[in-house]
Amino acid sequence: MAMALQRVRIAEKYGKNYLCLLQAVFVAETDLLLRIKDISHFLMQDIAFLSGGRGKDNAWIITFPENCNFRCIPEEVIAKVLTYLTSIARQNGPDSQFTIILDRRLDTWSSLKISLQKISASFPGNLHLVLVLRPTSFLQRTFTDIGFRFSQEDFMLKLPVVMLSSVSDLLTYIDDKQLTPELGGTLQYCHSEWIIFRNAIENFALTVKEMAQMLQSFGTELAETELPDDIPSIEEILAIRAERYHLLKNDITAVTKEGKILLTNLEVPDTEGAVSSRLECHQQISGDWQTINKLLTQVHDMETAFDGFWEKHQLKMEQYLQLWKFEQDFQQLVTEVEFLLNQQAELADVTGTIAQVKQKIKKLENLDENSQELLSKAQFVILHGHKLAANHHYALDLICQRCNELRYLSDILVNEIKAKRIQLSRTFKMHKLLQQARQCCDEGECLLANQEIDKFQSKEDAQKALQDIENFLEMALPFINYEPETLQYEFDVILSPELKVQMKTIQLKLENIRSIFENQQAGFRNLVHKHVRPIQFVVPTPENLITSRTPFFSSKQGKKTWRQNQSNLKIEVVHDCQEKRSSGQSSSLDNGNSLDVLKNHVLNELIQTERVYVRELYTVLLGYRAEMDNPEMFDLMPPLLRNKKDVLFGNMAEIYEFHNDIFLSSLENCAHAPESVGPCFLERKDDFQMYAKYCQNKPRSETIWRKYSECAFFQECQRKLKHRLRLDSYLLKPVQRITKYQLLLKELLKYSKDCEGSALLKEALDAMLDLLKSVNDSMHQIAINGYIGNLNELGKMIMQGGFSVWIGHKKGATKMKDLARFKPMQRHLFLYEKAIVFCKRRVESGEGSDRYPSYSFKHCWKMDEVGFTEYVKGDNRKFEIWYGEKEEVYIVQAPNVDVKMTWLKEIRNILLKQQELLTVKKRKQQDQLTEQDKIQISLQQNDEKQQGAFRSTEETESEHTSTVVEVCEAIASVQAEANTVWTEASQSAEISEEPEEWSSNYFYPTYDENEEENRPLMRPMSEMALLY
Repeated sequence: MAMALQRVRIAEKYGKNYLCLLQAVFVAETDLLLRIKDISHFLMQDIAFLSGGRGKDNAWIITFPENCNFRCIPEEVIAKVLTYLTSIARQNGPDSQFTIILDRRLDTWSSLKISLQKISASFPGNLHLVLVLRPTSFLQRTFTDIGFRFSQEDFMLKLPVVMLSSVSDLLTYIDDKQLTPELGGTLQYCHSEWIIFRNAIENFALTVKEMAQMLQSFGTELAETELPDDIPSIEEILAIRAERYHLLKNDITAVTKEGKILLTNLEVPDTEGAVSSRLECHQQISGDWQTINKLLTQVHDMETAFDGFWEKHQLKMEQYLQLWKFEQDFQQLVTEVEFLLNQQAELADVTGTIAQVKQKIKKLENLDENSQELLSKAQFVILHGHKLAANHHYALDLICQRCNELRYLSDILVNEIKAKRIQLSRTFKMHKLLQQARQCCDEGECLLANQEIDKFQSKEDAQKALQDIENFLEMALPFINYEPETLQYEFDVILSPELKVQMKTIQLKLENIRSIFENQQAGFRNLVHKHVRPIQFVVPTPENLITSRTPFFSSKQGKKTWRQNQSNLKIEVVHDCQEKRSSGQSSSLDNGNSLDVLKNHVLNELIQTERVYVRELYTVLLGYRAEMDNPEMFDLMPPLLRNKKDVLFGNMAEIYEFHNDIFLSSLENCAHAPESVGPCFLERKDDFQMYAKYCQNKPRSETIWRKYSECAFFQECQRKLKHRLRLDSYLLKPVQRITKYQLLLKELLKYSKDCEGSALLKEALDAMLDLLKSVNDSMHQIAINGYIGNLNELGKMIMQGGFSVWIGHKKGATKMKDLARFKPMQRHLFLYEKAIVFCKRRVESGEGSDRYPSYSFKHCWKMDEVGFTEYVKGDNRKFEIWYGEKEEVYIVQAPNVDVKMTWLKEIRNILLKQQELLTVKKRKQQDQLTEQDKIQISLQQNDEKQQGAFRSTEETESEHTSTVVEVCEAIASVQAEANTVWTEASQSAEISEEPEEWSSNYFYPTYDENEEENRPLMRPMSEMALLY
């Protein structure tokens, strides 16, 4: 979990770093703006103002209006005012120049001189020119002329001063549109409104700066805060952070709204009476407008970065919470699995009595029931983990590791319980055998105790006693001949010392009783032929039994005789069961003719053949495949064969595991519930796709077998397994089995009409038929040679089959060999969702060539350029198909009319779907182009109203065009789904010891009219052509 948490923090720091960078840029830009609130009271004294006018040399104009108190204003105050005004002008360019207009028409020369000295000492910028309106009174004007003449050199060294006699002289240096009305110009300026606007602009900038700091602080908190170790606390933190995110979003929205209001106030209404004033004020407000617009742009960038950061953070937090829940479920399941494993380990194998073994078996069954629920939870957690991994969870490796661990523990639990059940079952059988041995011993003792003298006075009594002894000896012989090693091997259990002592005691008793009975047999035989006084026999005491020296193990001949009898007994029992089963089935069919009996018969056949199939697969894998890894068998194998195991057997091991671990038990659960057969197949239909892989590998496997079939290794394996059939017959079993299912399902459906589960059974039958078609098509597809590219890119294979093809008329030049061809070409056509492929079937010589033919690729037509004519004169089995603008035209003849109509139906469906997609695509493109025209007109109108827009019309058009391209690409990526038609039934054979017939028609079908009886025919059309 620490690793996962570290990944979350790393991901969050990307957003944090971006916000820090954006904040640093913003601070660097906004620190240039001085605050007006510190000098607003000085500006209100009309010391100086920046009207926005420009001189003829494009220098900014700073006006010092008439102010009788100017001489009393401190020089520091004047410096602050000038610094603030020049800093505003420098925002549009660091090299800005300035022109000062000093209005002293009502002042004196002494005040004028002091003003020039203060301006010279306080001005912080590049002063281009000082225009002075000198006093207008005669006396002061004279003093000014005389004083300026004597002081001119001093002023000119510091300030470029020009003395003007009247306002009209200003027009020589400055245009009247750049002067305020007080100076004879037309530039509208209100100093109090300017101060209010500057206050609003700077307050907005300060608000934006504070907002950026809040976002940075929030991002830092998200990145550096340690998360708790419990799910409720994590969920609470996530909820709190989401609430804070929405509050910050509201603040950003409010700041954006405030900035837009400022922009609106800075814009002059575009009316007829205000056109001239708007032009005059444009330069004045353009600087402020650009400042606000720049701040709004920064707010928008911050909001975009903040949203992206929050989305990543929220995703990581949700994934972190999902990982915590997954880890919690995993740990809980691991604890429960380990608890069940400990419980089953406590169930000893062979200790105790038969009652105790029964109790252990019952506990194991309860344990198995609990494990089923636990395994279902584990499977759900594994599926949840796979879902998290599929959604690109950041802890992908950890989740996959946990899923593998959980699957491994689940397999261990299943295998341990299964092994424990087998062991306990064998132990129970062994205890049962011991119990039978004890009963046999007790019966022998009773038989000896009941043999009184008066019972043997007649020949008949002696004959009966002799028969009883012979029956007992026959019954006791198997128990006497058992060896501990034989029991241990037969029941696959480790015998405890207590059991060995019990077996030895019972065996000694039986051996002593047998010795006595064998001695009695001679006397009884004499009584049968000649009646004499019988000898009184004494029952041996327990002491005599214990101290008897009779050997524990019997003679080898006795053991051999018992094994032979036992073998014969097993064969007779199986034969008897088969006879009973056969007679029962015959009786049911003849007498009742009940559908339930027939249905149960088919179901029983399905289950029994499945068991045989699984057993045969296990035998092949154990007796052949595993032996290829046995070092003792290496000398019998050619060196090249050792590395061909995976090719020879394909994925047979995977097939065996599926059937043995999953499918067989599922079928057995349906033994008394035929309605469950359909869901049993449907739930596992995806697992049957492994047969496609096996069938595709079959040609390579047969090639290996034909090359090495006579080697000593296979012969030795066959001898050990005592198989009458060679390996190739067993390698054919999976192919035969997958074709067998649909036949059994057909029979089961036949006897299950209008019964519960019949609909699902029909669906299961269709699924198996679709599987066979998929396997068949894949076998044909891998046989195509010469195609450049990937056939899977052509989409799903809809149909395939053989046709007679003539070259029709063409546009353009025609080759002489095409004109001279009257005999039809035999072509094998493959219809895909996106193309139709023409191939020529190649019949190769050699064994297996009829089963696995090959196809030579000729050409491929894309379906978006294909057209067809349904009817061609001369034969109703023919139709015409062409490419492009009829550059290439083929006349195709199907085997029969039904095949032709089926192909035309599928081709028509594909073309219609392509036409629908094209129509939708064109409609969306038109909608996009219409929307593009509207946006372009709107942007052009907006451009005429505003010249300061920060986004151009060309950028909008570019973005819109890219949007149209993306939409078109998304539409073009949609692929049409095509309906498939299955036109083949496969043959299968009963599983038996004899070689099974396998029809090559399974993989390479021929079409028959009877197979197409139930298919809907297309409505006749004279001609149909869909060209794109």
